[in-house]
Amino acid sequence: MSKIEIRGIYKLFGDDPEKHLEQAKAGMSKEQMLADNGHTIGLRDISLSIEAGSIFVIMGLSGSGKSTLIRHFNRLIEPTAGEILVDGQNVMELGTRDLETFRQQTMSMVFQRFGLLPHHSVLDNAAYGLKIQGKGRKEREEKATHWLEQVGLAGFEQQFPHQLSGGMQQRVGLARALATDAEILLMDEAFSALDPLIRREMQDQLLALQAKLNKTIVFITHDLDEALRLGNRIAILKDGELVQEGTPEDILLHPANDYVQSFLQDVNRGKVLTASHALSRGSLTLTTRTQPAKALQLLQDKARDYAPVLDGKALRGVITVASVQKAQADGARDIANYLDDVTSVPADTGLDEVLGHMLREQQPLAVTGENGEFVGWLSRSKVSELVSPTPEESQ
Repeated sequence: MSKIEIRGIYKLFGDDPEKHLEQAKAGMSKEQMLADNGHTIGLRDISLSIEAGSIFVIMGLSGSGKSTLIRHFNRLIEPTAGEILVDGQNVMELGTRDLETFRQQTMSMVFQRFGLLPHHSVLDNAAYGLKIQGKGRKEREEKATHWLEQVGLAGFEQQFPHQLSGGMQQRVGLARALATDAEILLMDEAFSALDPLIRREMQDQLLALQAKLNKTIVFITHDLDEALRLGNRIAILKDGELVQEGTPEDILLHPANDYVQSFLQDVNRGKVLTASHALSRGSLTLTTRTQPAKALQLLQDKARDYAPVLDGKALRGVITVASVQKAQADGARDIANYLDDVTSVPADTGLDEVLGHMLREQQPLAVTGENGEFVGWLSRSKVSELVSPTPEESQ
């Protein structure tokens, strides 16, 4: 179910944006709009659907419109045209008081530069959103203390922002956003001011919290590695326009144009793609109850030297032609006791880890699902193809 719907958002900056809106809708370029009318097209016809409980990443280079867009969600910036719906409610129809309540209770924001009050303690900073909501001191401090503990800052309640590292300050900002119990978190370049190691730690923290809280998070970044790591879906903007939207795998495997492809040059595909992307499907499967004669017939009909053997849906091993022939010679009723072990990896195993298995194992590598069910054989050629960019991609 969609938590947020963005429909046909346009934003023109200038003295009279409505006057020139139709020209923007007709396709007038940013350069021509600025030259002819003195107006800047910030966003052009942006439509997005953001699912409840997901992390939705909006990314692009500086000037792409990503930070402008996120500020439309809570109307910190008013659109020139378009609709913003949250749980079906058109945010554009909210009056001043209702909009204030919406900002306090439905959406919390985490900023790039932390936005902490320098002369307030860590505890008071974390409780600030609750104070704005009108909560009493005891409730504020209890909730703020809880969330500071959740982000790893227990014991720092009485410190001041200048006494904390950048990563710790950002944790205070995250605790402040979570303390309000808002359903939606807006995170505008929240980790970009941090050094790479701390940034990675904050990403881990966010993913761990999201696994427990299941918030709807809109995350702005200019870093594709960060987008691929965090996002359930990713939208890429260029010059105020949406150029591609999809899952991380969609973006990585099917870039819409050269602009998107340029982001992918240095991405480690093995950390994004998984064993499920490199399956050789259509495999012959047998069961532990298959009779030897039937198993041999199927192997010969399919010209296979081996086949996976299942017990229900679970993978139990692999049977070879030689083992089937031995079972037949022994007069066995089925092939259950003639199986060889087979190495398997879960379907969500990253291809970088799969590569390690491929180097160690010359035997077939099976891929299994969450409950141990057989999904397919790993295709070594597909793994090589996926982790190694084509000559065209590397140019």
